[in-house]
Amino acid sequence: MKRMVPVIAAALGLLAAPIAAAAAPAPEAGQGAQPAVAGQSPADIRSDMLDRLFARLGKAASKNEAQTVEQAIWKLWMTSDSPTAELLLAQAVKASAAGDNDSALKVLNGLIEVHPEFMEAWNRRATVYFLMGRYQESLADIDQVLKREPRHFGALSGLGMIKRKLGDLSSARAAFSDALAVNPNMEGVKRALEEIDREERPL
Repeated sequence: MKRMVPVIAAALGLLAAPIAAAAAPAPEAGQGAQPAVAGQSPADIRSDMLDRLFARLGKAASKNEAQTVEQAIWKLWMTSDSPTAELLLAQAVKASAAGDNDSALKVLNGLIEVHPEFMEAWNRRATVYFLMGRYQESLADIDQVLKREPRHFGALSGLGMIKRKLGDLSSARAAFSDALAVNPNMEGVKRALEEIDREERPL
């Protein structure tokens, strides 16, 4: 439980300034978090914080506020009850960023085997599979992500990208639209929908 306090504090710290600027009272957010830290499990704390953050994300009054809330959401998604799981996830992300997807995949396979509840491990493996052109395996992992968190706008965006590559524009449109319904501030997804509109428009 003690590990969760810095994570929650960081999320609240990220939110404090933009929420205040948007006339949403920061003290209320802080008051809501304190009982959760005292009486809930780490998973319940994360769930409660994510609910609050998603409510803010849909009502963000500025691009800066939306980006701040989005960063706080990602921070919670990257958090696990296991420090080892977090370390392995970071290693996999670093390897993939360096272009070593084979190493990233090995790390993520082991991580998911030991910590199948760690949703972001599934999401990162879906990304690695996508980068390797292994789309069906990526889709299977995205399904695992969305079973655990239907609001995962990153996974929804990835789903749209794969469906578009496979030529299923209708499913791509649906996935991109679902992503924007959760996070209206994804400019790349907006552009993808515009491109699909042009592709589907009769000559």
